[in-house]
Amino acid sequence: MTIDVADLEAREFHHILNGSPFDLRRKVLVQRIDNISTPQLIGRFAEARPREYQELIWQLQEFSDMPRAKRALGRLSRLRSRFQDIVEVDFFHSPLQKRVGDLLANADAARLTAKPSEKPKIDAREYKNRVWVTRPRPGVDRCASAWLIRRFIDSKARFVFAPESHVPTNSVPFDMFHENGFGHRGNDCTFETLQKEFRIRDRRVKVVSEIIHDADIADDKFGRKEGYGVDEILKGWARQGISDQELLDRGIQLIEGLYHSQS
Repeated sequence: MTIDVADLEAREFHHILNGSPFDLRRKVLVQRIDNISTPQLIGRFAEARPREYQELIWQLQEFSDMPRAKRALGRLSRLRSRFQDIVEVDFFHSPLQKRVGDLLANADAARLTAKPSEKPKIDAREYKNRVWVTRPRPGVDRCASAWLIRRFIDSKARFVFAPESHVPTNSVPFDMFHENGFGHRGNDCTFETLQKEFRIRDRRVKVVSEIIHDADIADDKFGRKEGYGVDEILKGWARQGISDQELLDRGIQLIEGLYHSQS
């Protein structure tokens, strides 16, 4: 059975056809797609996107219902990235696309208009010889933050991993959605939060903070690309199935090298 989709742009079907790159100006004639008719194919796309958008709507509503202090920028960034992924394959323009876009815009506006609460300066002595906890499968921000902690804040820091709901008593959470720890604040990633809270003035740390910010937040604020390579290396190691602790240790070594590479 021949399915004529010549009236559709090639970009709308290249994800199905083994991910093969096409010239976006060309049209394609699809002979067969697993014996699926054109209406069935369109129906499958039309059914999948609303489910994905609806899940995002629930997550954004949950985010908006949280106290302002707990609305971490990193979580909002991940929701925005997920939205962009769905939009890329929303070939038939679900009406929910606009609703999710509006919710993201509202969440951004609420974050930007919120007045930051005044916090007393921390006593760095209280953070010596502590257990520091973060989420499993550390990425670029968590590895860099662990490096910063051990090198400038707590040389005897011990790192453990736990889900958000099982933070060990008396531990110090970092890069977690936890009100008593150190995480994303405003437009800052966790590394920047730690740098500012502990008043670390090292010049090379400032450069590293810009690199980590751009890699983690992906807003190109500082125009630094070095961190993207570090992030990809960590993702590659994570796919090899190495333990969380080894992944963190390797990440710390990468950041140490990055630090010394700065003149």
